[in-house]
Amino acid sequence: MRTGRFGHLNGIVITCILTLCLGSLHAIALKSKLFTRFGGKTNAKESPISYKTLYIDQNIDHFGFLEDGTFKQRYLLSDKYWHQPGGPILFYTGNEGDITWFCNNTGFMWEVAKELGAMLIFAEHRYYGESMPFGEASYSDSKHLNFLTSEQALADFAVLIKMIKSTIPGAQRSPVIAIGGSYGGMLSAWFRMKYPNIVVGALAASAPIWQFPGMVPCGAFLKTVTQDFAKSGYNCEVNIRKSWSAINNISSTASGLEWLSAEFSLCDSLKNKNDVMNFKNWLQETWVNLAMVDYPYEANFLQPLPRWPIQVVCKYLTMDSTASDKLLLRGVSQAAKVYYNYTGSSSCLNISQTATGNLGILGWFYQACTEMVMPMCTDGVNDMFEPEEWNFQAFSDECKSMFGVRPRADWAEVVYGGKDIGAHSNIIFSNGVLDPWSAGGVTHNISESLVSILIPDGAHHLDLRYSNDLDPPTVRAARALEIKYFKEWIRQAKKVHRSYLNSRLKQYKASWEITDDAN
Repeated sequence: MRTGRFGHLNGIVITCILTLCLGSLHAIALKSKLFTRFGGKTNAKESPISYKTLYIDQNIDHFGFLEDGTFKQRYLLSDKYWHQPGGPILFYTGNEGDITWFCNNTGFMWEVAKELGAMLIFAEHRYYGESMPFGEASYSDSKHLNFLTSEQALADFAVLIKMIKSTIPGAQRSPVIAIGGSYGGMLSAWFRMKYPNIVVGALAASAPIWQFPGMVPCGAFLKTVTQDFAKSGYNCEVNIRKSWSAINNISSTASGLEWLSAEFSLCDSLKNKNDVMNFKNWLQETWVNLAMVDYPYEANFLQPLPRWPIQVVCKYLTMDSTASDKLLLRGVSQAAKVYYNYTGSSSCLNISQTATGNLGILGWFYQACTEMVMPMCTDGVNDMFEPEEWNFQAFSDECKSMFGVRPRADWAEVVYGGKDIGAHSNIIFSNGVLDPWSAGGVTHNISESLVSILIPDGAHHLDLRYSNDLDPPTVRAARALEIKYFKEWIRQAKKVHRSYLNSRLKQYKASWEITDDAN
């Protein structure tokens, strides 16, 4: 979700959501970085994966009766390690992108399948990848986009699981655990909340289910980004904070615009104030994305990057307060090229691109403009960005202009309970402390079965990635604890089933005895 900025903060939100974050903070809200992107180099021991690509006919509208059309939802299935009958099912709740991308990169599920004897299912989210309710017309207008909601997606998942259990021999009594990261993690948590009869538990990794109006401060996300840079190098966040005024100063003249374009090796030269605004939004998204993918090993989650990339970036930003604007921006340029040209293969930098193309940008923009309203703001003091307030009205106006709809700011709280979720059970909320989305996540235990796992050295859903020799001990411990909970949920489900069978057996025996007495 990188294209289409709606304003400075809104851009960040959208970029943010997609990476679940974006450029302008109202647009940021639109681009919010729920980019559940995985990708990256993995352990050399990783085994090739194989799966079947299958489709199910889903109702376009699960909650009304006037629209009675159907569409083909894609899902991927692997039963290589499944223990029949009754072995568990690990069910990935697909997010805003092509499901094969998530399948190929959610290494944790592939690695744990053998240990648990589990079937794996990766379900594609409607309106993404190949799962288009109206085919090529799905994005043609708001009328066709009207069925792009999290509620409809969750219903798709429930129907799919019911079908799997009724058609695959040995799966009828298989306990199902939902797993997802970022927006997919939000869906996993909500799936367990809304359909506890379908899934016995959920792992919600880097899932900012509280990044909604009134639940967390709007500045928390970008404050976390800033903290990541502050602890990664001397003067790093200080110089990024100073860079915005340096850009403003140098871009005030034609020669300055030319210098900036050349220094940053931009594919298209900066020509006016609007270009400069887009350029600053692009840089802001860059720093946000780096915070999300600050992994302990080389990876290409959003871009090919070195291990601990923020530390590498900060080596170019150590200058003291006497540095000139041009000296400062030379450092910023070198820092940005760590993100965009680590491999040295790019001849120029395109400020319209910041991450992978595997995500559905327009679809997420629509979701952010309807029910996924995630406020973000900056003050330039507690964060390293230019000050910008959250302006819901401006955000709403941009959505109205783009899609002809206005967002419902409080809808997520109404539908999913906000912070009042104590009545639910069997959900793990895992968060990396380095991940800015942790600011909107559940970072404390709510009950014995609504548990938080914090990973101090973890960025965006590090625990869902393939294991790596360079993984810090904290993520290894997190994965071990997650598996422990999985095994307990599976044990509980089988115990309930045995109790049910024993109860039915007693009922039958009692009915036989009554029949015998009557005879």
